[in-house]
Amino acid sequence: MQRLAAAIVAGACLTACSGGHESKPDGTASEFDAGVSNAGAGVSDAEPPSCNGPGELNGLTNCGADGDSCCTSLSVAGGTYYRTFTAMNAGPMGLADPATVSTFRLDKYEVTVGRFRRFVSAWNGGAGYTPPVGSGKHRHLNAGLGLANGGTAGAYESGWSTSDDKRIAPTDDNLGFCGAYATWTPSPSSQENLPINCVNWWEAYAFCIWDGGFLATEAEWKYAAAGGSEQREFPWGGAPPGTTNEYAIYSCCYPAGAGSCTEEYCTGAKNIAPVGTARLGAGAWGQLDLAGSLWEWNLDYYPDDAAFVDPCTNCAYLTPTSVRVVKVSNFAEGPQYLPTWIRYDYDPGNREIYLGFRCARAP
Repeated sequence: MQRLAAAIVAGACLTACSGGHESKPDGTASEFDAGVSNAGAGVSDAEPPSCNGPGELNGLTNCGADGDSCCTSLSVAGGTYYRTFTAMNAGPMGLADPATVSTFRLDKYEVTVGRFRRFVSAWNGGAGYTPPVGSGKHRHLNAGLGLANGGTAGAYESGWSTSDDKRIAPTDDNLGFCGAYATWTPSPSSQENLPINCVNWWEAYAFCIWDGGFLATEAEWKYAAAGGSEQREFPWGGAPPGTTNEYAIYSCCYPAGAGSCTEEYCTGAKNIAPVGTARLGAGAWGQLDLAGSLWEWNLDYYPDDAAFVDPCTNCAYLTPTSVRVVKVSNFAEGPQYLPTWIRYDYDPGNREIYLGFRCARAP
């Protein structure tokens, strides 16, 4: 990924954007502030705090082609799939590393600038919101214990720690660190419907806790992207993505869509599309931008040996390593990075033009 960063950023990200490297393809109650259990059913009766209340509505109530609530969250029916595979016209091949995932909800859209702005206000320079101790767990699993730790037998996820409070610092300077590619602006602007980028892992996790959810595991995220047991090559199926921004935002094709798409074409945040722009690229359960747009933080640490833990039933790799898992492909990368089986790892403290996130929720 260093080649890509050099081509696009031309040094703007400085040292905080280094450290990522590419791997081989191979409850129903509110947790908004109390941290007691995870969020409720369907598209919840009450909007999550990031979309609720008076004020600027762009990036909150007008996402996608139909002007959805930007907090729309869709159910993903549980099942078993293979985390390792490839796919061609003949169908999936090299199936390995099965995982079983219980039903959960995954937000339809990546978190927008407008939604994240409300979290920044709640955080209020560190004087306001920070996640309660132990919050952010998948409390609907394993009799309230949460996810099984795939890296340590008999262990479960611990949730938020107060020692991580200091890692939350969504200041104008930090969110603007990505320069011309930063989607954040100090005050509401025309970029409120863009996905928020330049956020570290702790800020993504803290936002989802505040918003009534949690970060999806790699197994959950990839299950939704691959269409579960369908083992899709791309979230929408096997059709090539084209260059007209209908299936995925990638290769700096946006906004031109003229078919002449290269990394060098990117010049700034204008090449990052509003969430849901690629309307034909929906996954099996309706989520958009599961390929292209931004990388997305997952909950898991990335094991140093890149090994999957088998078998995996509602598990995540939670034994600390130096890096976390991120979802593949972004607005600048080429089509070779769009397939759902590719894995990345990244330093959780990095702020990067490619890095955003979405939240998951209890069923």
